Amino acid sequence: MTPAARIAAAADILDKVIAGGSTEQCLLNWARSSRYAGSGDRAAVRDLVFDARRRQRSFAWIGGAETGRGLMLGRVRAEGEDPDAEFTGDRHCLDRLSEREAALSPEISLAPDPVRFDCQDWLWPIFQKAFGEQAAPILSALQSRAPVFLRANISKATTDQAIKMLAEDDIVAVEEPLSPSALRVTGNARRVQGSKAYGDGVVELQDAASQAVVDLVSPYAAGGSVLDYCAGGGGKSLQLAAGGASRVVAHDADMKRMRDIPARAARAGQRIEVAERPDGLFDCVLTDVPCSGSGAWRRQPDAKWLLTPARLSELNDVQDEILDRAVAHVKENGVLAFATCSLLEEENGERIAAFLERHPEWHPVDERRFSPLEGGDGFFVAILRRR
Repeated sequence: MTPAARIAAAADILDKVIAGGSTEQCLLNWARSSRYAGSGDRAAVRDLVFDARRRQRSFAWIGGAETGRGLMLGRVRAEGEDPDAEFTGDRHCLDRLSEREAALSPEISLAPDPVRFDCQDWLWPIFQKAFGEQAAPILSALQSRAPVFLRANISKATTDQAIKMLAEDDIVAVEEPLSPSALRVTGNARRVQGSKAYGDGVVELQDAASQAVVDLVSPYAAGGSVLDYCAGGGGKSLQLAAGGASRVVAHDADMKRMRDIPARAARAGQRIEVAERPDGLFDCVLTDVPCSGSGAWRRQPDAKWLLTPARLSELNDVQDEILDRAVAHVKENGVLAFATCSLLEEENGERIAAFLERHPEWHPVDERRFSPLEGGDGFFVAILRRR
């Protein structure tokens, strides 16, 4: 596929997404119906679509329309490329620019702040209240593609050994300061899952800030029992096991989310128990609760546009309910850890304050908020203990 044909394919996919489709599903449907597209074409089209979803409002402003064509025109112009070279009217390409499109010269600097920084209008004051002058830089960071981070499995290799092993498959990685086990992939990231280091369980795909959250929790779990109450795919469970927890139990309300944990644990050389209904008491209970995912919007841009005030309120209720259930599994001298991949105070500090009102016998002993400006995703974590 030519670059112009890739842009046309991305525009068609984006029209379907804007009409209500999931970005991932629309990309999958296109790939299945476009057998002529090679792996390089599929990767390039995917990048175009995700770039446009991350910057949907600003691209639409520059391109003059919130359509697939408008977003691609906005992207071409934002990248300083010549629209006439991509909108050629040739077969499999988008039509040439109309007189109206050619005459467009919108300055993104003149757009309203929520458009410039690609967020919904109602979220802009929430970010301003939480971050002040950092609101704009944080939202700007979410407009770009996320780095690829790995976690070196310290029970199998040091970070230096993992870097050398990755290099054997021509993958370039460097140490990431957010966490002692974190590596940032700077070259050939798409080869990671086919590499020997990944296959042998020496590295796992995991965001650096996610690793830093577990680093904060691990001292309270070392040598003891841990319940990962909202385990999902089990990344944090694996890190807790590698960090010295004597027993790790993974639980999730949706058992399907945990289906890969046994294979991942075997590859990593760890033992993780998967429990549909956790029983007993634990030295540490980690609740990485469902949330808006606002700290990871550059990875899942659909979530940025689907969030509503009503949905945020529903999530707050779920978060409160999970904390109230999880607290029953904490030993008398144990700790309860609360984490989100959210930047919104409504899901972070406000949930801890509400919990402490309901459970005055508990108090916070540690707390940390991670911003995308630090390199990884946005995360929040609080450690609580009974008085």
